[in-house]
Order: sequence, then structure tokens, then C-alpha cells
Amino acid sequence: MFYTGCGNSAIAPESGCNMPRAPKSTEKTDKIIQAAGKLFARQGYSGTSTREIARLADVSENTLFRHFDRKEDIFWAAIRWHLTGLKPTQDLLRGIERGDSLEVVLPKIIKMLEDTVDYRSELLRLIAIAIIELPTKTDDVLPQYFTPVFSTIRQYLEVNINNRTIRDLDSTMLASAMIMTALTHQGIYNLIGGKNVSDSNSQEEHRKYARFWLELIVPGMSA
Repeated sequence: MFYTGCGNSAIAPESGCNMPRAPKSTEKTDKIIQAAGKLFARQGYSGTSTREIARLADVSENTLFRHFDRKEDIFWAAIRWHLTGLKPTQDLLRGIERGDSLEVVLPKIIKMLEDTVDYRSELLRLIAIAIIELPTKTDDVLPQYFTPVFSTIRQYLEVNINNRTIRDLDSTMLASAMIMTALTHQGIYNLIGGKNVSDSNSQEEHRKYARFWLELIVPGMSA
């Protein structure tokens, strides 16, 4: 969703609000979005001006406002750009549809979540900024991308709870706990003085994390 209105800039040029809408250049738009993503992730929404975005994108601020009406439009475009392709792999989806065992599916879920941390760290920072600084718009944008992914995980857990494959737990709380700890546990390790997980092989970490949850939620699962 894009909004109409004036640009939110450190210099707030009046000409930027009323200039004609030029045809969008994909190359320039992408440069603006990628530059904005870097700055917003580093400095926050309020701490980033359109002047800085234009400078990093190597375009004029007038050019920036030919492509976007407001700074907020650029911010949400940056989040959408980072969210592109964020979905379960076909291998994971097929395993869930077939009803593959937790021992097979859970490591794939963990890998998907931790790959998000490893390769989309800028996205996670942008989401945190959106929740803190633009909470009223967050509910309109983020569910489009995250609800299908997270609902798939919750439904798979629900089936296994009903089949008594895993303990009788609330599937929403269980899915939330798995997702949030997978996304945040590296930083929490550092806060509590644990081993720096970045020193370990990522495949090994995926197996450790999956084993932890299996032993926690599967009755009779041994180490």
C-alpha cells in the first residue's frame, strides 16, 4: 500500500510536495529502496531523513520524491523489498503436507528461521523499528507476509498435538515460542554469558536447536 502526501525530509522542500509524478524507473527506485533499508535499519525511522537516503542512493532529493510521495512510503517499500521471497521452502511444505515426523520437519523449520537471522538481519531490524515507531501501520503490512508462514507452522504443531505425537500444549504459544527463540536466541546467549553461537557450524546449531525442542515437547524422546 502506498500513501499520498508530502515528503518527510530534514529540509522538507515545498517543491517536493507538488512536483509532477514522473514515470517510475525501476533501477532508480531499487537504488532508493536499498539505500533507505540500510539507513532505516541503522538509524531508525525518525533518525533517517530523505536527504540522507537520496545521498546514499546517489540521486537528488527531487528525484526521490518523483518516485515516492512520503518518507513513510519509502520505509514500507524497503520492508516489502526485504520480505520478497520470505516463505517456507517447497521441501518443508511438502513434508508438512505429507505429515512427515517432527524429527524430519522440525530441523527444516529451525533452518528456515535461523537463515532469516543469518541472511536477513536487516529485515529483522526494520521490523523492530516498524513495530516501535509505526505501530498503527504495522498490522496492515506484516501479516500479509508472516501470517501464512507462521500459520503453517502452528497448524502442523496442532495436528501433532491432536495426534498425541507431542505434549498437550497450546499450539499458538508453542509456535510463538519456537519462532521467537529461533529469531532471538543468538543475542540472548550473549546477554546471559553463554557460548557465542556464531563460533559454531550453522548446521550443527540447527541440529542442536531442533534436538532441544524435540526433547522438550515429544513424550519419551531421549537425548
